[in-house]
Amino acid sequence: MNILYTELMFEYIKPFKTREVMSINLQPDNFSLETTTLWSFPDRGKWATHSGDFRGNWSPYIPRNIILRYSIPNEWILDQFVGSGTTLVEAKLLGRNGIGVDVNDSSLIKSKTNLKFDYNENIRIYLLHGDARNLNFIRDESIDLICTHPPYADIINYSVDNGRDISLMQFSEFIIEMHKVAEEAYRVLKTGKICAIMMGDMRKNGNVIPLGFKVMECFLNSGFKSKEIIIKEQHNCKSTKFWIGKCSDFLLIAHEYIFVFEK
Repeated sequence: MNILYTELMFEYIKPFKTREVMSINLQPDNFSLETTTLWSFPDRGKWATHSGDFRGNWSPYIPRNIILRYSIPNEWILDQFVGSGTTLVEAKLLGRNGIGVDVNDSSLIKSKTNLKFDYNENIRIYLLHGDARNLNFIRDESIDLICTHPPYADIINYSVDNGRDISLMQFSEFIIEMHKVAEEAYRVLKTGKICAIMMGDMRKNGNVIPLGFKVMECFLNSGFKSKEIIIKEQHNCKSTKFWIGKCSDFLLIAHEYIFVFEK
């Protein structure tokens, strides 16, 4: 069944072969499925087209774990904050169909580049310039798994003046908009299926702002049930060295949350 109102609204990412991509390892050398609620990946993972050159993207070990645990081959995976395409690269490698949405053209260009490798011709991958708060181009209850990594309010800005970019919003406005994101996620996801997101906290004037739990409330208030709360240890944060020695009166935030919701 075609889950989209029209596939013409999306750009289909056709597989193609390049000497550079075909010469690299398309699967991780050592991988085992996580079995506890504490995840730590000191080696962020560099198989296939994955890299850490897109600021704020998550380790491919995270969507790999989520996709393998909560979906089966040929199902449809949605990442409505697609960024550099990490989630969809893993969907493609694991035999799942994927839809990536982002408000920023630069992110979609990066995703398109990362997704252009020849692997499993039967899998369909689509990208669309769109807004996570309005997924009206996707039918109700048509997605098998949502696996996404939204921005953490305005900690990292992914554009300069894009009015639809929630990475430009401060805490209060960001939470209001994330509730809209949660409502759309609930609408497009099939009943009984999983929505997994990663979110971190903020600090302002020396005090912690519990951004993670506030976002969790958005999803719970939209009808989701809390299935798992995973603590993900943070590694290789570029600002860590700057703050060491400057934070005698507070602790550095070294964790993020992976919230796993069930509809």
